[in-house]
Amino acid sequence: MAFKIIASQCTACGACEFECPSAAIKFKGETYIIDAKLCTECEGAFDTQQCASVCPVPDTCVKAAA
Repeated sequence: MAFKIIASQCTACGACEFECPSAAIKFKGETYIIDAKLCTECEGAFDTQQCASVCPVPDTCVKAAA
């Protein structure tokens, strides 16, 4: 499973890109996206998902549906 960014809520602040330990977050178009193939949900690196913890807008970085 991976995380995703809700584009309509993303302020494009960039905080998440630099916190991602797997470099899965990139700027595309007018928002940031998470590459599901690279996202590790921070397992093995952190206890919580860094994108969600640094995002200034609640519930913008969320677990992707299966």
